[in-house]
Amino acid sequence: MEPTHLSGDNVMHTLYGSKGSGSAAIEVALERCNASFNVVRASSWEPDSALEDLERINPLRQIPTRVLPDGTVMSESAAILIHLSLVFPESRLLPDSPNRRAQSLRGLVYIAANCYAAVSVSDYPERWSTNPDEAAINSVRTAARAQLHRHWEIFADLFSASPFFSGERPGALDILAAVISKWSGTRAHLKTARPDFLRTLHTIEKHPDVATVFSRHWDA
Repeated sequence: MEPTHLSGDNVMHTLYGSKGSGSAAIEVALERCNASFNVVRASSWEPDSALEDLERINPLRQIPTRVLPDGTVMSESAAILIHLSLVFPESRLLPDSPNRRAQSLRGLVYIAANCYAAVSVSDYPERWSTNPDEAAINSVRTAARAQLHRHWEIFADLFSASPFFSGERPGALDILAAVISKWSGTRAHLKTARPDFLRTLHTIEKHPDVATVFSRHWDA
């Protein structure tokens, strides 16, 4: 992934991430904040990437990991998005309305605690089973995928978009929902299980605030 430089605040943020991953959400948010940043390609599935550098600052080797201009390290997508909304209030990543803001915070943590967690089990089922048998591992993966789909169904039922989850313009919750549903491969399920929700996700990713980053990460 080529480094990205934006004008705005005159200090540089560093984002460890990879194409087609959850780091896309933080890129969207940084651009929305008009913050200067560069992207360092790093991921556990790319051995030729800056994985060792990432591991030195985040032993879990998670992406996205963001390094603030003063050297502070942040991980966890929801936390990064909330922090950016506080540092750059003019970005309106979180809604002005207290009620809608409360729902946005709930939604961000919901995705992190439920959808992200299920993806972790689905991607690495061997970490969640004491039985090395391939059939047992596949059983864990299948159950995790079913749970991931169920978590998104519940999200779709709990959170309403008018036209976006954050109001008239996509905010942090919209960005995270669009990105995580995209890279986790859950949209094929949503096409039949929650088609209205899927249409909202498509609307989010086509919005000018989001579309440019999506085009860098996904071909379609």
